[in-house]
Amino acid sequence: MFTDSDWFGDVDDRKSTSGLCVFLGENLFSWASKKQTVVAHSSTEAEYHSLALGVTEIMWTSSLLKELGFSLNSQPVLWCDNSGAKSLASNPVFHARTKHIEVDTHFIRDKLTSGIFKLRYVPTEFQTIDVFTKVLSFPPFLLLSSKLNIVVSPRFNLRGNVREPIHTSVLDHG
Repeated sequence: MFTDSDWFGDVDDRKSTSGLCVFLGENLFSWASKKQTVVAHSSTEAEYHSLALGVTEIMWTSSLLKELGFSLNSQPVLWCDNSGAKSLASNPVFHARTKHIEVDTHFIRDKLTSGIFKLRYVPTEFQTIDVFTKVLSFPPFLLLSSKLNIVVSPRFNLRGNVREPIHTSVLDHG
C-alpha cells in the first residue's frame, strides 16, 4: 500500500488531499483520494493523516479478506515518502509541536507495534499514489500510472478525436 498527501494543496482553504492505493500482489485492489478535514501545520502532519487513512484501509482490507476465507501470506507493507511521518510512527518520544496529532500517532503506533503492518520509506519520485494527489508532468504521470497497471497512450489527448485546430479569433476579438 502507498499513502501520500499534497501539503495544503487546496489554494482556497489550504487543506491537504490524502491518497492511498492498495495492491494485492501486483494488482490494484483499492484506491482513494480524500480531502483532509483539518489544515495541517506541516508536511509531516499531512502525511501522518494519510498514514492513518492507510492503516485503517489495511485493517479493513485484511478483515474483508479474512471474512471471505483468505489469509495474507505476509504482513502488509505501507510505503510513505515522508521520513518525518515515518519517524513519528516509529518513535515513542513526543515533541511539543506534535501534540495536536497525538490521537493519530497513538493509533498508528499501536497498530505498527502490534504487527498489523510494516512501514517502509519510498523515494518521492517512485511514490505511486502521487497520480491521485499531485499535478504531474506527462513523463512522471506515465511512469506512475504504469505502476498502477494502467496503460495510457502516449498520444493522450484531452480533445479526443477532434482534429480541427482551435480557433482563437473569438478570444482575440472579445
